[in-house]
Amino acid sequence: MKKIYYVYILASESKVIYTGMTNNLETRVYQHKNKLVEGFSNNYNTYKLVWYDETDDVTAAIDLEKRIKGWLRKKKVALIEKENPKWKDLAKNWFK
Repeated sequence: MKKIYYVYILASESKVIYTGMTNNLETRVYQHKNKLVEGFSNNYNTYKLVWYDETDDVTAAIDLEKRIKGWLRKKKVALIEKENPKWKDLAKNWFK
């Protein structure tokens, strides 16, 4: 059975963006939402899952995460808004 890897973007209410990669999206988003992750995400309150992609290729996931992190903000916003123009929290109801 192949593992699935996720590249994801979280945002704060003021649209500060955080990009990450994980092999368990639900657990990772839970950690961000509950401020269990030290660092940037916790400091800037990026808890809304606004975009994600999945692959079974860990190298491809790592490469995509690095590429997105290197993009200008304008390009990241375009990626999010292509599929989620209102920046809705895609994980809003995951933990109720």
